[in-house]
Amino acid sequence: MFDTHIDKWDLVRYAEELGYYSAYFPDSEMIWSDCYATMALAAVNTKRIRLGTGIAAPGVRIAPVTAHSIATINQIAPGRTFLGIGTGNTSMRVMGQNPTPLAELREYIRVVRGLLDGEEVDYTYRGKTRSIKFLHLDRHFINLKDRIPIHMAAYGPKALGLVGEKADGWITTGTEPEEVLGNFERIRNGAAGVGRPLPTDFPRAFVIAPAVLRPGEKLTDERIIDEIGSQVMCNMHAIYEDWELLGRKPEHIPPCFEDSWEEYGKRVASYPVATRYRHLHLGHCTFLQPEERRFVTEKAIRKFCYVGEPDELIERIRGMERAGMTELIVLVAADTQRKVYRDLAEYVMPAFR
Repeated sequence: MFDTHIDKWDLVRYAEELGYYSAYFPDSEMIWSDCYATMALAAVNTKRIRLGTGIAAPGVRIAPVTAHSIATINQIAPGRTFLGIGTGNTSMRVMGQNPTPLAELREYIRVVRGLLDGEEVDYTYRGKTRSIKFLHLDRHFINLKDRIPIHMAAYGPKALGLVGEKADGWITTGTEPEEVLGNFERIRNGAAGVGRPLPTDFPRAFVIAPAVLRPGEKLTDERIIDEIGSQVMCNMHAIYEDWELLGRKPEHIPPCFEDSWEEYGKRVASYPVATRYRHLHLGHCTFLQPEERRFVTEKAIRKFCYVGEPDELIERIRGMERAGMTELIVLVAADTQRKVYRDLAEYVMPAFR
């Protein structure tokens, strides 16, 4: 997973050469390039790697457009396309809007799934419900023949239940096995509630920012902060926003941020109130603002990232594998991606082949 930049199709080609399995293209209009345009360039220039949204945001595109866009990519890269979807947390909040409610997401996925399966579906737009279906399939404007799986990002109990009801795979965050243990049971319960059997190989992916330490290096060395600092701050931005929305309660402050919370709060208070939501997400999963470097502490790195020598990283990933996860999604700063991808391919990935 990387910042969706129109020029980074070559980064996907490079990842394919290194042996990576999937490429995730985030969908966030106010901060990155268009995910489908970028994915199309990558599709033309790769042969094996799977390509999909990571994740598509329902609030910025109506359901038929999302189905049409990913089916168009599937025409270029048949059989290696997937649709990652969720509530669109960052893409909506960076515009000062709320993420998509689960009830709306359920209906959105129903329409997208039906269209991608070539079905005729009822679709409601501005209060008017009509039957819709893709036409001209024999002319191959889009590809529905090779099934496009839908993988859903989910964290809370209700969202996890919806994964079981509607999705073909699960995307989440978390660095420790105890953070994901039990969640797949909620997914199974959601599936059971609609009489749906889940395959034993149901995909379960987690997103992490990793960095490979060399002998003698520390977690807080400049190189490491350059590689994973933006991901630490992405978490701090989101948690601070939630903390404000939930009433500024002390129990919502993670222990790893307790020592710097007051100081970070002063920084946030300096932003213009009317556009604070924009400032909160500046640099999101892309770059570390120099003024925020001091908040990337050892405690925060240990909480939100995988940083260690190769054997340590391998064991941490094995722990998540034992907890039932099947795929690790790598997300690091924009300017260090090639180096981190190469480090993982050289020092960590061979242990899993």
